Amino acid sequence: MSVFDLPAFDDHEAVHIFDDAKSGMRAIIAIHSTHLGPAAGGCRYHQYADSEAALVDALRLSRGMSYKNALAGLPAGGGKAVLFKRSAFPKSDAILEALGGAISSLNGNYVTAEDIGMSDADMEVIARRTKHVSGLPVAGGKAGGNPGPWTAEGVFLGMRAAVRHRLGREGFKGVHVAIQGLGSVGIALARHLAADGARLTVADIDEAKAAQLAGELRAHVVAPEEILFTEADVLAPCALGAVLNEETIPALNAEIVAGAANNQLRRPEDGDRLKERGVLYVPDYALNAGGIINVMAEYFGDGDAEAVKTRIAKIEDRVAKILTRADQEGEATNRVADQMARELIGRG
Repeated sequence: MSVFDLPAFDDHEAVHIFDDAKSGMRAIIAIHSTHLGPAAGGCRYHQYADSEAALVDALRLSRGMSYKNALAGLPAGGGKAVLFKRSAFPKSDAILEALGGAISSLNGNYVTAEDIGMSDADMEVIARRTKHVSGLPVAGGKAGGNPGPWTAEGVFLGMRAAVRHRLGREGFKGVHVAIQGLGSVGIALARHLAADGARLTVADIDEAKAAQLAGELRAHVVAPEEILFTEADVLAPCALGAVLNEETIPALNAEIVAGAANNQLRRPEDGDRLKERGVLYVPDYALNAGGIINVMAEYFGDGDAEAVKTRIAKIEDRVAKILTRADQEGEATNRVADQMARELIGRG
């Protein structure tokens, strides 16, 4: 199938394929839009079933970044890199430096940062070959560094707006939240929620990590295959995408879905299915923008950590407006958010 025929293509401006035989670096960089500024989005390091799966992931993630950055009011477009995880070529400085060279060749049209499988230390290695990288280690009080905790803060605030909208409750005292995935974002989100009085159920493929966090926060642990269907007030997907689909949606037992994972819907029609089931879905890219707000403040030299915190605080009101508009128009929340974002990037 041609890349132009893929449903995820969605009029991308460019798709770049890189294969460096010497280092073993193989990557795809997708640029969805530069209407508002350089295409910004993290690099994901993942083992894909095949090259088409990697391409589709890059396209979907890139489009999501366009929408995320637009709604967040950033002077940035949307792009994404996926770095192939291959057993014959373990991640190395040589691979990361080659990726930096690939990014540099795009002349600033794409700015990278860390995503799943990458770290701020990896960003330092990439930065040896390109200046178009953010999320580097920073001193206290400065913008930048690991985007995970900032993403979690934004998800917490946006989830609070959803709880207010659907449950009519201020804050999380006694609210039951089921969290799928305990990476840096999931763990930080769990701690935010526990501190505000939420009751937690958690799951992760790393059972020891889940048990340790449960002991710390007095949470309940379930198996990874059970967490999506746990009876809860809020389901927070914080792992990989496409978990909300034709097979899983009929079995959900939560009133609200609000999490950090990118591309939680397998297809746009899944947002309609959630609406039909009476489940309030918070579009992921409206909710999880805290990390990119932070790293782009670092990249543009635009403010310190306090300024970033102020910008992230606006996520709560932004989510509230999306949910209200969806009610008023009788539309699925993802349809409303998509339209808002497309208007901002000149594709309305």
